[in-house]
Amino acid sequence: MSAAPPAPVPAPAPPPAAVPRRDTAEGYRPGRTLRLRVEARRQLRRRRTMVVFGLLAALPFVLIIAFAIGGTPKEGRNGPTLIDTATASGGNFAATCLFVSAGFVLVVPVALFCGDTVASEAGWSSLRYLLAAPVPRTRLLGVKFTVALGFSAAAVVLLPAVALAAGTVAYGWGDLELPTGGVLASGDALPRAAIAVAYIFVSELVTAALAFWLSTRTDAPLGAVGGAVGLTIVGNVLDAVTALGSWRDVLPAHWQFSWADALQPDLEWSSMLQGMSVSVSYAIVLTALAFRGFRTKDIVS
Repeated sequence: MSAAPPAPVPAPAPPPAAVPRRDTAEGYRPGRTLRLRVEARRQLRRRRTMVVFGLLAALPFVLIIAFAIGGTPKEGRNGPTLIDTATASGGNFAATCLFVSAGFVLVVPVALFCGDTVASEAGWSSLRYLLAAPVPRTRLLGVKFTVALGFSAAAVVLLPAVALAAGTVAYGWGDLELPTGGVLASGDALPRAAIAVAYIFVSELVTAALAFWLSTRTDAPLGAVGGAVGLTIVGNVLDAVTALGSWRDVLPAHWQFSWADALQPDLEWSSMLQGMSVSVSYAIVLTALAFRGFRTKDIVS
């Protein structure tokens, strides 16, 4: 009998197809985490936001009551200022409110909105949960700083807007009388006032960036806000030291009232451009420090 033929050897199975490696979960998109409108809604609902906006809106009415009690402002010992023409028209009253608030009053809400944004999350022990969501650190800072700047801009605009409306009701609408004796037509006063408000916001970017940087370095919101306000006050004090000479030109505080050049008969840009360049330069450096430090920071809260 002949031997049975050997059984055929099965062909080797093809190797399994390589499974593509995924560094992130399917469907995860960093751009959809912590959206701007969500963060803006959260910040708007906070009590401190409503309190700040309420106080800024009330300040013009406090000044109107003060002028009603104290009478028409009189020229001070250091010469005429915007306060001396506060009751001449609604535009004059709005300019006066900017004059008395630009140096400090508007600094506080800007420092509050920008200094509280990250530090408050750390203080609530919710920052690490946001990052575990996961929200990329760069996006977290970008969204929070954008929203904080938006609320800061709203605060800077709210005060003169309410002052213009309240001043127009109390003192009427008319030309903007200048302390030096000139007059700015009412039709030109509004765009000039818009330039002044825009300059004030740009000058506040230093405080905003400083508060934001401190907010990424501490878990105490009050420390970030107070530190930014305190350093801003130190800058104002140094600017008052005339012995520093030309060194004061590198201080943002030295240019904080350059917006008044927009309310002159002939619009003067030189001082405002210098002030904006100083403010933006400081803001860029401080913001870069905030992003760089937070990128590698060990989040434990």
